[in-house]
Amino acid sequence: MSKKTLIVGATNNPSRYAYLAAERLTRAGHEIVPIGIKKGEVLGHEILDIKTAPVLKDIDTITMYIGPQHQPEYYDYLIGLAPKRIIFNPGTENPELAVKASGNGIETENSCTLVMLGSGVY
Repeated sequence: MSKKTLIVGATNNPSRYAYLAAERLTRAGHEIVPIGIKKGEVLGHEILDIKTAPVLKDIDTITMYIGPQHQPEYYDYLIGLAPKRIIFNPGTENPELAVKASGNGIETENSCTLVMLGSGVY
């Protein structure tokens, strides 16, 4: 089952984990929506500007690739997208956002999107 995934902190730099996640999510048949502060494209998808809070529908999963110190200004936006879950990749773990998300019925996981895809538990 395809899970539309918002990649927060997307980049077109192929050496970054967010880019590798975009590649592997796409290869696994998941629709990706890259968003962040960098301009550019990831695998033919424009990186949306998170500062403009673009209206997005039917986001299943948010996978975080920005550190917790950069997340607070986006809490309301991300929770407002009403995803089923938020994955906090290593280095992005944020108990404050996790509590807010859980309070809004959003599952949270401190995990690694790449490992989850590789082990078939995404």
